[in-house]
Amino acid sequence: MAAIEHLFVTRLYRASIDAEGLLEEIDPLCRSLAVDDQAGIRWCAKNGYPGYTSYASLNDLPWRFPTFKALGRHLDRHVADFAMDLALDLGGRKLVLDSLWVNVLPEGGAHASHIHPHSVISGTYYVAMPAGAPALKLEDPRHGLMMAHPPRKKSAPRELQSFVSVPAEAGTVLLWESFLRHEVPVNRSADERISVSFNYRWG
Repeated sequence: MAAIEHLFVTRLYRASIDAEGLLEEIDPLCRSLAVDDQAGIRWCAKNGYPGYTSYASLNDLPWRFPTFKALGRHLDRHVADFAMDLALDLGGRKLVLDSLWVNVLPEGGAHASHIHPHSVISGTYYVAMPAGAPALKLEDPRHGLMMAHPPRKKSAPRELQSFVSVPAEAGTVLLWESFLRHEVPVNRSADERISVSFNYRWG
């Protein structure tokens, strides 16, 4: 009798960070940065980036703001758990937070498909996800190798689909290995979609 195994699994980690008051503190802080961070605003305008990101302007948010430092401590624990689940041999070293940045995506804004080079685990903490805000869209990492491969049926099981959308709500954290290509489709909400993204490297 034939047998089918599941090999080379791509894992996605989901959890909720419900520390008292954390989300309520981060939300207005993100909105304030989108108004006050002039260097970030100029970078977004110059590069045609929709909305606001602190990615190219503020690389020390956990040092500047205790709220982001507190978030980092929560993320450290979740990333350690995920690394254990992935059976990563870290050689006695830890995965360390390498970068953390704010994203404020207005109506009509989108983030194009990309990966996070030079990192091991990447992720996003969701701060505001109004009705109509887009879910994270993940792409099968084998896509570029499939060549003459026919498309999947629309009815294919979730684990066989070429693209998977992952809905999230405020307070959710998602983690994935940094090679996984992902994007944020167009925001159809009149309200801003706010998130904090981050990378962890092998320390």
